[in-house]
Amino acid sequence: MAEAQNIPVGSTTAGSIAVAADSTVATRMSAPPSFDVADFPVPHGREEEWRFTPLERLRGLHDGTAVVSGEGVKVEVEAPEGVTVETVGRDDARLGKAGTPVDRVAAQAYSSFEKASVVTVAKEVVLTEPIRIAVHGQGGVAFGHQVIELGAFAEAVVVIDHTGDAVLAANVDYVLGDGAKLTVVSVQDWDEKAVHVAQHNALVGRDASFKSVIVTFGGDVVRLHPRVAYAAPGGEAELFGLYFTDAGQHQEHRLLVDHNTPHCKSNVAYKGALQGQGAHAVWIGDVLIQAAAEGTDTYELNRNLVLTDGARVDSVPNLEIETGEIAGAGHASATGRFDDEQLFYLMSRGIPEIEARRLVVRGFFAELVQQIGLPDVQERLLAKIEAELEASV
Repeated sequence: MAEAQNIPVGSTTAGSIAVAADSTVATRMSAPPSFDVADFPVPHGREEEWRFTPLERLRGLHDGTAVVSGEGVKVEVEAPEGVTVETVGRDDARLGKAGTPVDRVAAQAYSSFEKASVVTVAKEVVLTEPIRIAVHGQGGVAFGHQVIELGAFAEAVVVIDHTGDAVLAANVDYVLGDGAKLTVVSVQDWDEKAVHVAQHNALVGRDASFKSVIVTFGGDVVRLHPRVAYAAPGGEAELFGLYFTDAGQHQEHRLLVDHNTPHCKSNVAYKGALQGQGAHAVWIGDVLIQAAAEGTDTYELNRNLVLTDGARVDSVPNLEIETGEIAGAGHASATGRFDDEQLFYLMSRGIPEIEARRLVVRGFFAELVQQIGLPDVQERLLAKIEAELEASV
């Protein structure tokens, strides 16, 4: 088990921080962002941003051979009063406002969708019920785009639930006005053959708060790319995630928090459990503190629990700092098996080994599940974790 320690302000520890404008950590090694798919070469798997991804299992999303087919996905939005739900064309000015595609699949998705879903919460509206978006795969290949926009001082919780079977490439934009508060829970509970590749872009306004909780269970290949940038000082972002990777599954989460504005905060915490032959989880955590982002306070953490032989984890935290005037910055990554002392403690008190293992895993995930804040969603996810654990014993 390896751990990267917290890094004091101003440190220049080799291998942990690059303090240079032309640094070549992962945040600067990819092609420039673009809405044009032609600006991105077809990946071959040797590129830094693709080296962990099984390209042959993306069903053509990466090389342009995937075309819209079958019934694709069905999107249904259940929204309380005070929310505007629209289906718009490609010419709507709100599309792409939160961020630009940073790889070929995201650019392909942006170039290929026909209609987009836009959900708007007006200025100063505070929702007491969540917005629920159901994305259900009905077979075939689909490209999608969703926008969730909050006006100044609005507050909302959004649950995006992915189920069924599809090959889906999508972009999702979150735009937060000044003082707004948005919590998004994105659940990937696909059927076993589904492929889901998506870029999530969050643009956080002045003194606004953004919380993302990503939960990944299903699918053959899931590759998500959450990204956060700040439109003005005072913004805060929390990015939480949990994943349970079974035999043969590939689950990849690639994050970037771009501190491009002074006096903003971010906190990242992802946890995963893996079991079965060929289970593969990838977590890439990139944090960039630009020269103008004085007063930044950031931390990122990834923990992985390997339950059986044959599973593999790649965990890569990257922290790039271009100014010494920050409040704090650090990262940590660890991967290991069950803690024998925890198991011994529980078993010595009469708890059978199987139940003891379940308790350890439930405790491992409990902190992140509680971040969701919706009892029905939390209970469903805990039941899903229980079902996964049943398969491991």
